[in-house]
Amino acid sequence: MQVREAMSSEVLVVGPEHTLRQAARMMSARGVGSAVVIDPDSEGVGIMTERDVLRAIGADLDCDVERTAAHLTWDVVYAGPEWTVEEAAAAMARGGFRHLVVLDGREVAGVISVRDIMRVWAASRMVETT
Repeated sequence: MQVREAMSSEVLVVGPEHTLRQAARMMSARGVGSAVVIDPDSEGVGIMTERDVLRAIGADLDCDVERTAAHLTWDVVYAGPEWTVEEAAAAMARGGFRHLVVLDGREVAGVISVRDIMRVWAASRMVETT
């Protein structure tokens, strides 16, 4: 199965100037563990994860003051929509992260998470056993 079939194509996008609280509220409302951060002054795409928010809270930072730009990952590993789910899982295991931004050319096509991969693998196991 390809990443395009397993990824979430409705991506939460936040700006680099959103506060951590704003980003956390949006992530919570959407039931997602990450948000793509697009900075109009930068060429790259970053990712903010629940782990980034947790680190800031653990460091006693003010989530109403701290901006996403200071707490996200800009050095992102991107997946292509044509990757296999196994390739995405291997990239996550190598990098020690749970979300991959999926780029189709230079455009964000979606995000694939460990949860997405588990859902696909569990469904395929159910088919195999029936």
